Amino acid sequence: MLLLLLLLLILLLLLLLLLLLLLLLLLLLLMLLLLLLQLLLLLQQLLILLLLLLLLLLLLLLQLLLLLVLLLLLLLVLLLLLLLLLLLLLDAAIFT
Repeated sequence: MLLLLLLLLILLLLLLLLLLLLLLLLLLLLMLLLLLLQLLLLLQQLLILLLLLLLLLLLLLLQLLLLLVLLLLLLLVLLLLLLLLLLLLLDAAIFT
């Protein structure tokens, strides 16, 4: 009878140990899930920063293109003024 009681106690202890092991495994799984979630959030922030950087680069390129167009327009205006000056000088040379 005492042996049976001892065996039952050992079995109960083994069951408790198994339950504790399962709880530990569950806790480890939850910690891994939290770590994965934090990693995903970090990747999301990194992706947002990368997109913002790309947008800023695009805006910078657009500004440079706009500056180039404005410089070309300024050059065209200067060439037209030079042509007008040459026509005025030619006109003055013809009538004198």
